[in-house]
Amino acid sequence: MRFLFFLAAIAFFPMASFAQDSKLAQQYFQDGEFEKAAVLYQKLYEQQSHNDHYFDRFVECMLAIEKYEEVEDALKKALKTTPDDVRLYVAYGNLYERQFMEEKATEQYEKAIKKMPADQYQVTRLASAFTNLTKYDLAIKAYETGGQLLKDDQVFSFNLAELYRRKGDIPKMLENYLNSLTSYPERLNTVKGQLQRFLTNPEDYAELQAQLYDRIQKNPEAFHFVELLQWVFIQNKDYKNALRQAKSLDRRLSENGARIFQLAVTAFNDRDYDAAVTAYDFIVNDLGFSSPFYLDAKRESLRARRLKLVEGFSYTEADLREVERAYEGFLNEFGRNKTTASIIAELADLEAFYLNDLGKAIALLNEMIGFPAIDVRIQAQGKLSLGDFYLMKDEIWESTLLYSQVDKDFTEDQLGHEARFRNAKLSYYNGDFQWAQAQFDVLKSSTSKLIANDALDLSVFIMDNLGLDTTDRALKLYAGADLLTFQNRFGEAFGKLDSLLTAFPKHSLEDDVLYARAKVYSKQRNYEAAIVLYQEIVEKYPEEIRADNALFEMAELYEFQLNDVAKAMGYYEKIFLDYSGSTFSVEARKRFRKLRGDNI
Repeated sequence: MRFLFFLAAIAFFPMASFAQDSKLAQQYFQDGEFEKAAVLYQKLYEQQSHNDHYFDRFVECMLAIEKYEEVEDALKKALKTTPDDVRLYVAYGNLYERQFMEEKATEQYEKAIKKMPADQYQVTRLASAFTNLTKYDLAIKAYETGGQLLKDDQVFSFNLAELYRRKGDIPKMLENYLNSLTSYPERLNTVKGQLQRFLTNPEDYAELQAQLYDRIQKNPEAFHFVELLQWVFIQNKDYKNALRQAKSLDRRLSENGARIFQLAVTAFNDRDYDAAVTAYDFIVNDLGFSSPFYLDAKRESLRARRLKLVEGFSYTEADLREVERAYEGFLNEFGRNKTTASIIAELADLEAFYLNDLGKAIALLNEMIGFPAIDVRIQAQGKLSLGDFYLMKDEIWESTLLYSQVDKDFTEDQLGHEARFRNAKLSYYNGDFQWAQAQFDVLKSSTSKLIANDALDLSVFIMDNLGLDTTDRALKLYAGADLLTFQNRFGEAFGKLDSLLTAFPKHSLEDDVLYARAKVYSKQRNYEAAIVLYQEIVEKYPEEIRADNALFEMAELYEFQLNDVAKAMGYYEKIFLDYSGSTFSVEARKRFRKLRGDNI
């Protein structure tokens, strides 16, 4: 055992010493101590004579300290030992170039390409040597010559694309990426990733689109080019043309709607509801029951139609009735049961908030939450909505009963937190501010960021306004107006706010009154009037708690309703720059970057 241990120690110490020298050499190199590094790299190379890395680093160090004769001696010796290593000619050329011997340098570079063998690995190594010296034209020539030697013009297309990218030649970069796909269609996702990184403006995508049309015209069966063209349209948010390509691919590849459904989801998430509806309806009407996506497509088409209206700038009652008929048609086809419970809930929302038929909305949800074996979370969400609808009818007891049921059934769940928040808000509406604030304080630690932020806002709001007066009458008037707004009784809400300002002139709630009025105008889709009031809050009350809320509301109106990206970006930017402590700061920065076009 002792003898074996002795042998192991003998073997281990040189290895440890070698590793230590390698690490030290690397450190010297990084610190710019090239003379010390050169000594160690030379020693390491001699110990491992076939390790090109140590030789290259030795040469690099010696060139850095201008020991040109020593470099030349080392290169001559290396060429005698490994005459087939054409990279050595590149090093020779670099040696001459450092000494301003341009003709000799060029001669060595050309010699490297001329002596290059018909070996893919050697071609790649030579081109990499040129690339490391930023000699992209010579690297391109090496790859092109290598392709000729290997009798395969496209074997190095992917490498050439990268070199043309470095040169800033986008058309040639694209040409070579497409050449690479011709031989290796399985690289499609890799190519997409590269293009997404390096195409930075519409002109680049237009060039890619033109080249793809040319390729598809010459080879209509090259499905990978059609798929890439679809991807280009999606990048440009041109879902109409993307759908045309998706239909073609779906038919040729017998995908039975899978690709089209995914495109519809993408358009839906991007709020292009028209494109989403068109794609979903194609699955429903053209593919029909044969597609496994039929039911999902029909359901999602309904949601897209509804959101197009409720998130849109304008709609008529006729538009709403058309969507209502579509929902009822779906329920007539698939029945009213646990499977369609979420659709019933959506229809109830439409009836309550947009068609002002609270009775029908309540009837729908009462039926839905009683379905046997219904998903308990959908049932709970239905109870929360039903509680809201009873509150809109001023049936307070029914509301709190439903909220409390959900709170009890989902105590530690987000649904339970939501129910508790709504119950606390109900107490706020009723003027029981101390109990409401205690509940809001607990909910500030909710796992739901939205609930936590809303709870924090209301807690601070109550605390600020309860401590200012000996009476809570002003706050009760404001909370009453809040409830009337929730109940869509806008005229009465405005009247109560007027009463507040008349009874309490110059009250600290003035900015809150402006904010409440602006929220009403938003609900009425009078966005310009809302913006005027939000702007007044920011200008007159920049230090009050409503300022950042007003900025965020304005930014959202400009982004989603008024389609003014520049103004939306301006308000988002102001939030995270001037109100960095705001609960909206992180979200504002994210939306700003998205509108700017950053890859998030």
